Amino acid sequence: MSSKRKIGLFVAAIIIALGILAAPRAAEVADIKVYFSPNGGCAEAIVNEIKNAKSEILVQAFHFTSAPIAKSLVEAHKRGVKVSAILDESQRTAEYSSATFLANSKIPTYIDAAHATAHNKIIIIDGGTVITGSFNFTRAAEKKNAENLLVIKSPELAKKYIENWNSHKGHSEVYEPRY
Repeated sequence: MSSKRKIGLFVAAIIIALGILAAPRAAEVADIKVYFSPNGGCAEAIVNEIKNAKSEILVQAFHFTSAPIAKSLVEAHKRGVKVSAILDESQRTAEYSSATFLANSKIPTYIDAAHATAHNKIIIIDGGTVITGSFNFTRAAEKKNAENLLVIKSPELAKKYIENWNSHKGHSEVYEPRY
């Protein structure tokens, strides 16, 4: 079986597992990009998607230490894109975290402490693009770990992720930056 076919089957299985695909449209399946690390361009793909954002970026992250991703979110915020982030409780006390950088840049930043671990790794852009996978938003994920990242252009999928994001925001607390 060719690697393109394997990737296609892998992506289709993920979409079916998410329960969003009853009868796939070719455009939905065709507009999915897959990245792998280490050194597979995952962080660069995220930064490029953020650079193209026009109206809104919603982030959910377990570990978030990637300077390029954090800087691109702040740049988007400065361009007038509405940016908000929900992070795992561990980010309050982590030695290295982008939480303080985001909050000090006036990006609404929240802590989801309602779960043992808020293990999401999601970015939703402009209500139509979902970035997800095992890839933590960290340098180690890009340089050392075996990770995967999907960039999926699907308003239908994005709607489900936005609903979930809002549900988590509802029980999250505003992050108070460390100075």
